[in-house]
Formats: sequence, structure tokens, C-alpha cells
Amino acid sequence: MSDKNSEIKRRRTFGIVSHPDAGKTTLTEKLLLYGGAIQEAGAVKSNKIKKGATSDFMEIERQRGISVATSVMGFEYGGKKINILDTPGHQDFAEDTYRTLTAVDSVIVVIDVAKGVEAQTEKLVKVCRMRDTPIIVFINKLDREGKDAYDLLDEVESKLGLRVCPLSWPIGMGAEFKGVYNLWEKNLKLFTDSSKQKIGESIKIEDINEPEIEKHLGESDTEMLREEIELVSEVYPDFSKQKYLDGNLSPVFFGSALNNFGVQELLNCFIEIAPEPLPKQSSQDLINPYDDKFSGFIFKIHANMDPKHRDRLAFLKIVSGEFKRNTNYYHVRQGKNLKFSNPTAFMASKKSVVEIAYPGDIVGLHDSGNFRIGDTLTEGGAFEFKGIPSFSPEHFRFINNADPLKAKQLNKGIDQLMDEGVAQLFTLVSNNRKIIGTVGALQYEVIQYRLEHEYTAKCSYENYAAFKACWIESSNEEQLEEFKKLKYRYLAKDKFDRLVFLADSSFSLTMAQEKFNDITFHLKSEF
Repeated sequence: MSDKNSEIKRRRTFGIVSHPDAGKTTLTEKLLLYGGAIQEAGAVKSNKIKKGATSDFMEIERQRGISVATSVMGFEYGGKKINILDTPGHQDFAEDTYRTLTAVDSVIVVIDVAKGVEAQTEKLVKVCRMRDTPIIVFINKLDREGKDAYDLLDEVESKLGLRVCPLSWPIGMGAEFKGVYNLWEKNLKLFTDSSKQKIGESIKIEDINEPEIEKHLGESDTEMLREEIELVSEVYPDFSKQKYLDGNLSPVFFGSALNNFGVQELLNCFIEIAPEPLPKQSSQDLINPYDDKFSGFIFKIHANMDPKHRDRLAFLKIVSGEFKRNTNYYHVRQGKNLKFSNPTAFMASKKSVVEIAYPGDIVGLHDSGNFRIGDTLTEGGAFEFKGIPSFSPEHFRFINNADPLKAKQLNKGIDQLMDEGVAQLFTLVSNNRKIIGTVGALQYEVIQYRLEHEYTAKCSYENYAAFKACWIESSNEEQLEEFKKLKYRYLAKDKFDRLVFLADSSFSLTMAQEKFNDITFHLKSEF
């Protein structure tokens, strides 16, 4: 097998998805700890970050204790090269997370044992299921009192629509939490000290009926564990790797990321079963990772990653071939060749220049304004990758300049933040006023903060009453012209000069759809 092919087979690229506070950032850190990518974990407690978590490197995240930008981290473990994309859990940043999910081959969903399945998790899992993305579930915080294990599994099945298959099982919970029985590797992991901070050696147990278990657990706990494991094997299906890869079966692990518990079991199973890089649909055909020619797409842009240097990084997911430093690649939308002298690979917050990268890898490209989200780079082919749309925002506000001397900085700042996909910009056709549309209200705070701290520009907002932004498409020119005249006040252009109808209510949208039946109103920008 050629070097390139064996490198591709080694790659595992996945995203971690959850509701805020389910312990996602802590889990990411513990995975990095096992991979030797970091030496100590930053304690992320009660949203006051004492020592910044490794994956949260933007100032506003440190202040709020939430991940607002997707970070990328790579590490080696068990002979595999693992790339984690940590996504914002907060629903106001859902747009960023939806796009990140286009760049992963599988997903780990983190669920808080006390809160169970929350609304944000449901939305994101729906996106994964639309694409048949393989999903592993990690039920976290077992060191706290929470819901019964069976109830949680029922909830995952009913709310997320997943078929589950437990591969580990908790022994007790909260104050009574003693450890985890690993059904995947057939062993027992127990806490050794009373403060629940140390994990004992794992005890290999081929048969759960071995009398040796009682020495470690005591009679009543052993009896209960045996009954529960028997029930689990009767009620839930056996694990099938193929069903998992097809998105039809989700393994479940129990643990406590904060106490390092159950994380290694999750990781050991993950590297054995998770998919290697997958083919991706382009405008021409399905692009296979093993194709000789390089191709990849930009799924995220992050401005000012280092406040001392005004730099923008475009995150490129490699789909096929090999990406090499200082090589010309074709930028399909702009129709020109670009080459990159210092493409970046990520190891938590440390960055290093990369000479060569393979399908499944994420590379950071320094960008002087050439890229926008969804751009395709190829080794000469003129196709584009599909499926990185903008969604219709749910909040709309006028943005005003609060410091007339800084108009230039404000415009530059807005321009760059919109390229990043932080929010969407609409310019009214009638008077050129700028409107910012976002998925969540917290985005406005982030924009204001970043404009001030990164571009020295101040802005204020005014509410703009709109229900939805609809991208318009029609082959009936006459009807389109009539619509434009009638709805002139509600028309805007998006950043790419596409016509958008800012419907002021669901009623006016329905009326427009009925009256102008040759016009299609799209709620996302890719159609």
C-alpha cells in the first residue's frame, strides 16, 4: 500500500457536539491529554475559566466561558492521526456548528447525565442524521446525581431518534458512583480513592459471573451489575460496525470527563470503529479521498486569531489527493492559482507549518481576503463542493456607526467578520442601510466586542422588524419585476449581491408566495 493510502487510512476526523455546559470542552481536553497533545488540562469550572481551556482561544470566550469559535486540534493516538473539531455548544452559534459538521466524518454527542437530551443537541443531531453521519454518544458527569441509565437511553432513542447500543455501563451514580464496566473491552474500571479523583487499574473480566468481581465491588453491587448487564444484552442490539458506519446504530459510553473516567474507553473504541475519510459530493461527481488530484474546501474563516498580528486563517478540509506547501492550487470561484508558503497544522493552541497534508486533515491557510466560506481549491479541476449553505437568520438589526471618525475601520471590520460567517450582512436596496442577521442574539454582543477590540470601531444597533430572509429565484422575468416594484422597501442584497426578500411577517411571506407563484423563496442560500 502506498504511503499516501496508508496515511489516509490512519486519519479520523470528528466533531464534538453538545448543549452548553454538558462538558464538551473538558472532554476535548481529556482526549488531548491521552493523545499527549497537552500536559495538563485547564480547569473549566462554572463558566469562570481559571486557566483557559486549551480549545477556547478567543478573549470573549474566556470571559463568557463558552466556545464561540470552532477550534481544530490534531493528535496521535494508537497509531491513528486524530483531528477533533470542537464546536460551539451555545445555540446562538449554531450556524458555525452546522458548517463545521460538513467537514467531519463522524460525531461524538455529549449528554449531561442530570439534564438529559436538550433542545440544542436535538437540532444538531438532526443535521447529522440528514447526512447519515456515524454518531457515538458519551453520557457525561456520572460523578453527579442524575437520571437513571435506562431512562437516559430511552430519552436518546426517543428525542434524538437514534438506535443505541451501550458499550459501557455505570456502577452506581453520583455519590455512589464506583466505576464503569466496559462491555467493548470486557473489563472493569474502578475508582481507587474516596475523593473519586484517581482511577484504579482496569481489571480484566472475561465473564461477568466470575466470583473475583465480588472482591472489588461487594456482594450487592456485583449482583446488581450482573442483572443490569443481562438486561442490557437482552434489550439492546449487539454492536455492528457496519450499522454504526451507515448511521443506523449509535454506541453509548458512560463516564465523567472531569475525573478522566470512561474517556480512554471511548477513545480506544473510537479509533477502532470510526470511519476513515469519506468521499464528498461535488458539482460534477463524488470525489474519492484516494483520487490522485488534490481538492478541498473552506468551511470556516477566523479573523485575528492572534490579536498582535492582523491575520485571517481560512480552515481547509482536504477531501482528496495530497496538499503540499508552496504548490499552486486553483481557486475555483476566483478562477486563479494560489500558493501557500506557510500552511498551518493545529495541535491545540500551538500551530506549526505543515509540508504535506492528507484527506481528513484540516489545514489553516493565511488569507489576505481571497476566501469566503464554501470556496473550493483543486489541482486544476473546475468543480465545487456542495452543502455549505447560509441559513435564514432569526434576528435582524440595523448596524450604525457610533464613531464617525472610524467609518473605514467599521466597514473593514464588518466585511471581515461577515466573511468569517459570524453573521450575515444585508444592504437595503432602497437606502443602502446595512442590516445584520444572526441565528442567535448573543452574536450581536460578539460582533460589537470584536469590532471594538480588533478594529477599534464602535457600533450601535437598532431593531429591524423582519420575520425571515428569503433568497429569490425565478425564470419569469415579468413576475420578478412586478414583485421588485411592489416589495421595493423589503428588498436587500446579501454579501454576494444576491437578491433577498426580508419578509416582515409570516403572513406577508405566505401572501407573496401565493401571489407570485413563479418565484421560489429559499430559506437557505444554496439551492
